[in-house]
Amino acid sequence: MAREQVPGTTDKRQQQDDAAARPGCVRVRGAREHNLKEVDVDVPRDALVVFSGVSGSGKSSLAFGTIFAEAQRRYLESVSPYARRLIDQAGVPDVDSIEGLPPAVALQQQRGTPSVRSSVGSVTAISNHLRMLYSRAGLYPPGQPMLYAEDFSPNTPQGACPRCHGQGSVYEVTEQSMVPDDSLTIRERAIAAWPPAWHGQNLRDILVTLGYDVDKPWRDLPKKDRDWILYTDETPTVPVYPGFTPKETRAALRAKTEPAYMGTFTSARNYVLQTFATTQSALMKKRVSQYMVASLCPVCGGKRLKPEALSVTFAGIDIGEMAHMPLAQVAAVLQPVAEGRFGKPSEGSRVSREDSRRARDTRVAKGGASHDAAPDVRLTPHLSEEKRIAAQRLACEVLLRVKTLTDLGLGYLSLDRSTPTLSPGELQRLRLATQLGSHLFGVIYVLDEPSAGLHPADGEALVRALQRLKASGNSVYVVEHDVTMMRRADWLVDVGPAAGELGGRVLYSGPPEGLRQVTESQTRRYLFDEVQLPAREQREAAGWLRLEGITRNNLQGLDVALPIGCLTAVTGVSGSGKSTLVSQALLELVARHLGHAVPADEEEPEEVLAPTLGMPMTGRLAGDLAKIRRLVRVDQKPIGRTPRSNLATYTGLFDAVRKLFAATPQARKRRFDAGRFSFNVPKGRCETCEGEGFVSVELLFMPSVYAPCPDCHGARYNAKTLEVTFNGKNIADVLRMTVDEAVEFFTGEPQVLRALTVLQDIGVGYLRLGQPATELSGGEAQRIKLATELQRAHRGDTLYVLDEPSTGLHAADVDRLVAQLDRLVAEGNTVVVVEHEMRMVAHSDWVVDMGPGAGAEGGRVVAQGRPQEVARSRESATAPYLHEAMAPAANKP
Repeated sequence: MAREQVPGTTDKRQQQDDAAARPGCVRVRGAREHNLKEVDVDVPRDALVVFSGVSGSGKSSLAFGTIFAEAQRRYLESVSPYARRLIDQAGVPDVDSIEGLPPAVALQQQRGTPSVRSSVGSVTAISNHLRMLYSRAGLYPPGQPMLYAEDFSPNTPQGACPRCHGQGSVYEVTEQSMVPDDSLTIRERAIAAWPPAWHGQNLRDILVTLGYDVDKPWRDLPKKDRDWILYTDETPTVPVYPGFTPKETRAALRAKTEPAYMGTFTSARNYVLQTFATTQSALMKKRVSQYMVASLCPVCGGKRLKPEALSVTFAGIDIGEMAHMPLAQVAAVLQPVAEGRFGKPSEGSRVSREDSRRARDTRVAKGGASHDAAPDVRLTPHLSEEKRIAAQRLACEVLLRVKTLTDLGLGYLSLDRSTPTLSPGELQRLRLATQLGSHLFGVIYVLDEPSAGLHPADGEALVRALQRLKASGNSVYVVEHDVTMMRRADWLVDVGPAAGELGGRVLYSGPPEGLRQVTESQTRRYLFDEVQLPAREQREAAGWLRLEGITRNNLQGLDVALPIGCLTAVTGVSGSGKSTLVSQALLELVARHLGHAVPADEEEPEEVLAPTLGMPMTGRLAGDLAKIRRLVRVDQKPIGRTPRSNLATYTGLFDAVRKLFAATPQARKRRFDAGRFSFNVPKGRCETCEGEGFVSVELLFMPSVYAPCPDCHGARYNAKTLEVTFNGKNIADVLRMTVDEAVEFFTGEPQVLRALTVLQDIGVGYLRLGQPATELSGGEAQRIKLATELQRAHRGDTLYVLDEPSTGLHAADVDRLVAQLDRLVAEGNTVVVVEHEMRMVAHSDWVVDMGPGAGAEGGRVVAQGRPQEVARSRESATAPYLHEAMAPAANKP
């Protein structure tokens, strides 16, 4: 409980002290991490505790930044100094004391370092058990020696396919991919794969020296010349005469004129492959990857393993095929084995190699993610008693882990599904399932919004999983916005009342029902159904976008229509095909119609930039296409990877601020331009910290300490730059302002105020202008992107696509977000959101519900229409929750 008395919590401090006198509480005293204001709170152990509050209120600072960080610090004190150097440490929290703190495990939504070799099977350790099963109980071809478990792993030299090195795909650079338009000449940049700017011009000038015709259409060049330019491994070094015509170049060569420089040639294919393999730039890697064509490895057929491993079968299936199956199907195959039923061989009881190949071809033709029903397989009975015992034990272990995953709504995933392709919510539930199988006791589990990306229908399974952790003798601390989770909690810690400097206090700590009396809490109004989104008339469609015959992943020939000039919510259980429909099919088709590439993710991990494998999406876009002239994708990816990227720089308002400073009499007198006021430019920044504002002190086996720069003391600029002021504030003072403070300060400056007021309207007024991008949550990043878009002039013909925009947002922030989306629609734009938040869905104009299940059991439109129409659907898993969200508060229990 916070030290100051809070209205509505009379005598609660005495209750806290009484509770603390008994064992079973974590006692936090004087927590000051981030915006926490000397917080004192007692949190019970052996309970399901939810930390609630608006975005930016300080709940994560309390749960993760204070409680978990201190628990980890204490644990790491017990390990060797050398081991501590190898662990990413959370740092030392700013707190006076924490008592009664057991070891803690954090399950956050950060991905860590993504890798295409990390999969569902590796994260959950199910793959380890399957490899042992095939090694010990698999059916080997006659004469083949037994293989070890490592021989069944595509991530080891012993098991990886020798052709694709365990990737499952081989990459080719073809003439068609490198030269998309063969009517162009080399001078007109027919070879699109070559680098842009000077490097590309250099290669073209070298070809002139070598005597190739760079002014003839590519398709008219002799094949011998085309092949040499694209594929040669030769690297001749020749004199280069930039700006010379071919005739002038020939004359210069005959006269042995001194060249500008000597240039070395590199073929287009070698440039692409070498750049992809060696560049440190994610953007450059992404650029060249578009010229690489991925195809199934001809040796392993995409199964990633060497032939000897794939020749071993279990239940008539090789391990590569087993890894392709959805988890629910794996369970069906292994269930008889776990029960000790090793039936007799019968006609058709084994899946032949030809059947396996045919099933794989079918899957690939359907886009790589759709699975047919499991074939009727039986374990071969030709097993020794020893192998039967091993098979039964291993099958039981796999089934136990698979059941936990299917209970959490993840039964549609396959074991070889790469983790970078999972949503943060899916990844966190995988980690949760792993912890459920660890059987730890006496641990605090700290979870970051486990309901993120989860359909309400799957919420019950999540709560049951958390209750299982608690029943095993653990404490479960959850940072959460979902009111259903709050109602099921044993204890609620509400932080607020607002965000940033206006938050940082514990408003209430106790059983959920007690929050009803705390009038200062914004959570209270939503927990007890006191708030409804403002009613408005539903808009009529100004036209329709029709997606016809869409086939991709689990969508098979899908037809769907989306209204233009409306807010459309696409719903459905996890894995039903929502994101495939919206974030893939809709985006790609509209981008293709507009004649440009799909808007890219802001920060795509380098490991995911490899060419994607699978059949291209099929389908077409029809309808009133002329009414859509622009496409905008707003996702939750970070707005920058380094602290140099911040709120002010991303939105562009800092450009206007720097111009104001450059226009002051002081700046003009000293001839300071706008660049002088950038902390990324040498002339204005502090050279000691190079504009960072801090210096890092490495302590080897202890967490690194960040200290303010000894010269600029955190200001980021040199002394001369800081002498220039605007309305009494220097540039560093402005960066320290919150958005709300800046709105007051820049009154009368419309070029700055426009961006600031939009940021304020969308609910991030508490953020500092210089807040590093690395400190922003996914929800904050998405709202900043939306604000950046909102400040632009709108023509009313834009399609906005958002994937789960409510993730990471408190219900009060969702209301603000909905108001801004309504504003976009009111200006004549079209907004399509993938969404699980039923209040937002109920407020939309049109709903498309996908399902009815996940994976192969989904992929079709279950219901569509006005929200009230979808709420009446009997087939929809979304309908009952949508109906509840639409019910007046007075009718709710």
